[in-house]
Amino acid sequence: MVFETLLDPIMSSLLVLPPLLAVAIVSLVVSLIITIIYKLTTNQDLMKQLKSEMKEFQKEMKELKDHPEEMMKVQKEAMQTNMKYMMQSFKSTIFTILPIIIIFSWMNANFAYESINPHEQFEVILNFDKGAYGDITINPPQGIQVVGDSIEEVIEGKAKFALKGEEGRYTEENALEFLYSDKKAYKDVIITDGKRYAEKEKSDVTPPLKSIEIDYEKKKILPLLNWGWLGTYILFSILFSSVLRKLLKVY
Repeated sequence: MVFETLLDPIMSSLLVLPPLLAVAIVSLVVSLIITIIYKLTTNQDLMKQLKSEMKEFQKEMKELKDHPEEMMKVQKEAMQTNMKYMMQSFKSTIFTILPIIIIFSWMNANFAYESINPHEQFEVILNFDKGAYGDITINPPQGIQVVGDSIEEVIEGKAKFALKGEEGRYTEENALEFLYSDKKAYKDVIITDGKRYAEKEKSDVTPPLKSIEIDYEKKKILPLLNWGWLGTYILFSILFSSVLRKLLKVY
């Protein structure tokens, strides 16, 4: 949630776009930044030389396929050269790893699941330690109603509640309240026509309760392949990086 707050002023405008376009834009911008940082933080003359050496080694290994002992020697040299190339490449990772983690956290908080629409039924699941038993009571805030019983028994480590409600952010003092074993637990819920949703799982709870999760529907960014945001992002990233490296002559 901290990362979401950090990037919201910059990236929340992407949420009005179709998800596929938004993921493509993020992938393009991140790929461009990473490519530029990579070029600036590596010795491009050395990288070009190492890449050229690796191509030569590959040619030699093909020619020596009938001479296994000699091919092994060339393969060993190729591996050493490849290791040098990887070590040089790693320098740029030092500068890019933290921003990527922050961006990925923001995307996971906004593109992983479908939001809960007003008056749409959804389920909240409480997961308990093995052997836990007893009844769980839910106290929904004003604006959310329970579909079915407000008291459920723990069966095989789980208790489920079906709910629906009006549009709103049900957080902090206005969150869902659960009573179990003389203890209380809370879970935030966001109901909206937009694309926001509350954190899927909350795990900072008191045993025997292990976690509380909302059973969201996974958002398919690339429906044709049934892919979510991460797979789609990686696909775009590979395509954009390949093109950008050629355009910017990065080795």
